[in-house]
Amino acid sequence: MKNKSIKGLIIKDLLNLSHYKFSLFVIVIIFLGLGMSSKETLNFLPIMLMTMLGMIGLSTFSYDELSKADKYLLALPTNKKELVKAKYLLSIIMILIGAIISIIATIAINYIVSQERIEPLSIMSMLVGGIFGISLVECIQIPSVYKWGAEKGRIQMFVLIILVSGLIGGGIFLLTKYGFNLQFDTNGILEIIKNFGMFIAIAVIFLMYFLSYQLSCKIYSKKDI
Repeated sequence: MKNKSIKGLIIKDLLNLSHYKFSLFVIVIIFLGLGMSSKETLNFLPIMLMTMLGMIGLSTFSYDELSKADKYLLALPTNKKELVKAKYLLSIIMILIGAIISIIATIAINYIVSQERIEPLSIMSMLVGGIFGISLVECIQIPSVYKWGAEKGRIQMFVLIILVSGLIGGGIFLLTKYGFNLQFDTNGILEIIKNFGMFIAIAVIFLMYFLSYQLSCKIYSKKDI
């Protein structure tokens, strides 16, 4: 029953997202056209597609909030934890769909434009980088939405990112100003990234989703519906 409930919740959100199918088709065509314009733009195609699909997946929170769907869903044989899990699985599914489209599009466009094959490692690096970026955004935004709602959650997320960036930047500036040595072995760091960067990124992605999911469950369990 548990798996059927989660499957039903995901299908419900996918049906809501069907309203985007024409807009999604147009945007994908535009991105494919941009990808054919230059090699540099093609390198960013996976990031653009996965970001777009990931953000569209997050729009289901607005649908649920406007329709008060959670009140109805919790009257069915399901619970808050399953609702949270379904949202995270939907977000991951949307990113993976973007990744699949990106792989096919990148290989096809590169072959059409330059008649060259892309190295599998190069494609994987682009995909992992794109997945890491959109996953970081989602892992911050989803708990924010559960805490403050869809609209306020987005605002709080951007405020949080600005604050964290400001604190890090300000901290580095102050440490540098007062003579603290911030020299790093850049060659050693670059070597580690080159050899293990992809595996480190994948491990961090799993950790981010785990911590974000636990936080969302904790926030939502205390929320009155």
